[in-house]
Amino acid sequence: MTSADDQTPTLFSRIVAREIPARIVAETDTVIAFHDIAPQAPLHVVVTTKTQQYANVVELAAGDPALLAELVAVATQVAEELAPAGHTPGQFRLIFNTGPEAGQTIFHVHAHVLAGTFKEGSLVGS
Repeated sequence: MTSADDQTPTLFSRIVAREIPARIVAETDTVIAFHDIAPQAPLHVVVTTKTQQYANVVELAAGDPALLAELVAVATQVAEELAPAGHTPGQFRLIFNTGPEAGQTIFHVHAHVLAGTFKEGSLVGS
């Protein structure tokens, strides 16, 4: 398990560094969004910070509320721009898994943007 204190680059840090390819859909100086490699809905995008300083959303909210607001703004933009056909833009789920018991497997704060039809209970951790 990688934590915010660990200096080993997380999977998401490696995507930010372009060491691992990803289908990037939005990017700012501090946030990046890309398609999930195992989508659970017609639209499934991961939005994360470029820094791995925060392991989860609770740490991010306490440490840098402005960065959390930017992450949410990018997630909203992605949901509006990439809404699946027949789905109302701007209506989406924004999911943060916090801790292993909640399904978090990558300990670098991130949110999942999901839109479109998907089966309830089908979400897996990350």
